[in-house]
Amino acid sequence: MTRPATHIWRLLKWGRTAARHGALRGIERDPNTPDPVRRLTRLARLGTFQPKTPDYAGAFRDIGPAAIKLGQSLATRPDLVGDEAAQNLLSLQDDLPPVAYEQIERAVSATFEQPLDSLFSAIDPVPVGAASIAQVHRAVTSDGRDVALKVLRPGIREKFARDIATYEWAAAHVEAMGGEAARLRPALTIANFKRWSNSELDLRREAASASELAEAMHGFEGFRVPAIDWDRTNGKVLTIEWIDGIKISKRDELIAAGHDPAELAQRLVLAFLTQAISGGFFHADMHQGNLFVQTDGTIVAIDFGIMGRIDRRARQWLAEILYGLTTGNYRRVAEIHFEAGYVPSHHDVGEFATALRAVGEPMRGKPVSELSVGQMLDGLFAITRDFDMQTQPHLLLLQKTMVMVEGIATQLNPQINMWDVSAPYVRSWIRDELGPEAAMADAVRENLSTLLRLPDLVRRVEDRFPAKGGAPEHAPLPEVELMWERRARAKSAGRNWPGYVLSAAIGAGAVAGALAFGWLG
Repeated sequence: MTRPATHIWRLLKWGRTAARHGALRGIERDPNTPDPVRRLTRLARLGTFQPKTPDYAGAFRDIGPAAIKLGQSLATRPDLVGDEAAQNLLSLQDDLPPVAYEQIERAVSATFEQPLDSLFSAIDPVPVGAASIAQVHRAVTSDGRDVALKVLRPGIREKFARDIATYEWAAAHVEAMGGEAARLRPALTIANFKRWSNSELDLRREAASASELAEAMHGFEGFRVPAIDWDRTNGKVLTIEWIDGIKISKRDELIAAGHDPAELAQRLVLAFLTQAISGGFFHADMHQGNLFVQTDGTIVAIDFGIMGRIDRRARQWLAEILYGLTTGNYRRVAEIHFEAGYVPSHHDVGEFATALRAVGEPMRGKPVSELSVGQMLDGLFAITRDFDMQTQPHLLLLQKTMVMVEGIATQLNPQINMWDVSAPYVRSWIRDELGPEAAMADAVRENLSTLLRLPDLVRRVEDRFPAKGGAPEHAPLPEVELMWERRARAKSAGRNWPGYVLSAAIGAGAVAGALAFGWLG
């Protein structure tokens, strides 16, 4: 077990790095920042040069590989980090100087326990990409096939494990302060981040995810997943079909090659909806660098390290929420939130429906180019605060991917209306998948609504044992001994920590924890 002093030392280094990028300034200004955090933030930035404009992306990049991944995940959480920080973190590129080819060659040979020339006839020593976890080289197999060879950076698993242990420690202390931090559940956020990272660090899992998605999307024309070379894949090495094509971000090149950007945009949105709603298993890293368009117009996805999964019950609610928003049925959308346990039952369904209307109506019937995504998110997050909604971690990846897909679709076709594209698909899915069940539910809601009003006693039971809303059981949280608990234990054993040591320890954890989990902007 890592000693608190080690966590504190890491957090102090990261906090100083953040301060040099101006990334602690927003913590002092946020009214939700606990007083101890605000005081220690001021101490952390003493003696540092504060740039006029905070560079959150630069701070995470300089802290290290695990922080880069964490920063990217927080880029879609303006409720946690604030709009300014979220926008800045969107520019956080997951690229690092490549590892020397000699190290890669030794790593591949060692992991297969056989000479490289028995597996590959050629490997390009210059990587086509070098990210925080792995780097990719183009190669030719011994039987003549062009492939992409993805290799973990040496020692990266150990580095991630060390850093995530400190994230867990800091998150536990921040959440224990209560208030807004407790509602946003940073400890659970880090638990999910740890699970996703561990999956990315096992390339067999990535290969399996690609294979599963390929099967799920087999009947969807115009979207494809590259084939896995299982004989040349293990936990540290992934070998996958090489893809030649135009990056989906290069709109001018796509048009020059004869492709229709508007049709590509619509197909991409429908491909995502098919994955998320029909299959409940979706590519959760669909940024522009991971999507290519082949000569025949097929969209090909790569990089399956981050995948999302939601069960049928959650998909049903998601479909009804999307359909309710597209049709303006805010009452039904509000009811779903209460049925799923997202909103505590002491709130009023009608008031929540009105709040949703205030956010939804400005979006309906307009192209994305005329909408302010920032204003929309501000409204949604204000609702979550006003109605005591806790963060739903099982939907975070879905939200992140929806933002990515919307961004790419808008770049391809600035006039696309996401609601118009989504509504027919969602309506069809509800009809085909729910069928009589949905019709019966509608009839019960419309004609027997009084029977749906449960007695107050049952409502109180629901409050105590709320429905999970289709959410999987949350990731197990690590047992973290808080500093004040440690002090009490030491005191009972006859050892007494000086008060200033305890204050400094808690403050250091709180400052860096706040940086990572809640008060950036």
